[in-house]
Amino acid sequence: MSKEIADSPQEWRVTATSTPFTGKKTGVRTDEVVMPDGSVVSRDYQVHPGSVAVLALDEDGRVLVLKQYRHPVRQKLWEIPAGLLDVPGENPLHAAQRELYEEAHAKAEDWRVLADIYTSPGGSDEAVRVFLARGIAEADGERFAVEDEEADLEHARVPLAELVRGVLAGQLHNSCLVVGVLALSAALAGEGLDALRPADAPWPARPFTA
Repeated sequence: MSKEIADSPQEWRVTATSTPFTGKKTGVRTDEVVMPDGSVVSRDYQVHPGSVAVLALDEDGRVLVLKQYRHPVRQKLWEIPAGLLDVPGENPLHAAQRELYEEAHAKAEDWRVLADIYTSPGGSDEAVRVFLARGIAEADGERFAVEDEEADLEHARVPLAELVRGVLAGQLHNSCLVVGVLALSAALAGEGLDALRPADAPWPARPFTA
């Protein structure tokens, strides 16, 4: 039997830490970390509350996507609904349901976990849980009032196969979209969607309350 391939928790000793920058939602931390040979090196990284993303799949096999301007990369990117875990200990499913409503004015009947990722583990502790949402319908009530970049959103429903082709062709770059569509494609080609983890599956990277 082959050895299970899985990430494992480990924490090397930190002799000192500081926070040279704190922004509205994230900050930068500097840790002095002891290496295996006993040397001590500085490691700077972004401190992030974590995020959720939603791959919403309709009855025709299309994915709800939106196009948003992202200033750091100077591009408008096709993405799936996503947002920050603004409240410490926030239930990620509740956050995902909120983002689906706010960004797509939609709700879903069935929720599963597609993937848990670290977006850039060499320079940030951001953890993202990507959900699969099915049984899509228009949300109740008025649309959420958007502002800033979100006031310029474009919305579309795109067949999954078309998104997979776009990822492999280097035309789509948003990490949550890339991970979501490839994970969904793999699940459909493998054991099926019912084999995905439940929406309340444990998430050690961002523990949450029920």
